Amino acid sequence: MTSHVSPSERGMRAFKEVSRSGPIQMLNLIRLADTVPGSDGHPQSGAQAYHTYEQKVGPVLQAYGGKVIWRGQPEAMLIGPDEGEEWDMAFIVEYPDAQSFVAMISDPDYQRAATHRSAAVENSRLIRMAPL
Repeated sequence: MTSHVSPSERGMRAFKEVSRSGPIQMLNLIRLADTVPGSDGHPQSGAQAYHTYEQKVGPVLQAYGGKVIWRGQPEAMLIGPDEGEEWDMAFIVEYPDAQSFVAMISDPDYQRAATHRSAAVENSRLIRMAPL
């Protein structure tokens, strides 16, 4: 199974090629690592590292107009692969527009916070969606 943690070049290209203006919603599916190295050198859970990411990224997200509009914990897969698509959390973040998202992930404060996300996440999906 291939793990996906950061955007690929192809994915970013496809994201930027969508020419629709207005709000976007980003569906996040996250599977956390069991144990990761902590910033102090001691092991910590992926959940602890992800919590650190959320704490650090919150002000940056807000500065670019982003907000979590839905959050849930997946419980059972009814339709989907039998293996490899188990998620610890799912949530949707809304941004004023695609440019806000791109500006946010380019922000040095976001990039520093994202090191905690990269450490915490074992696998993920990030899907750009248009509100209907």
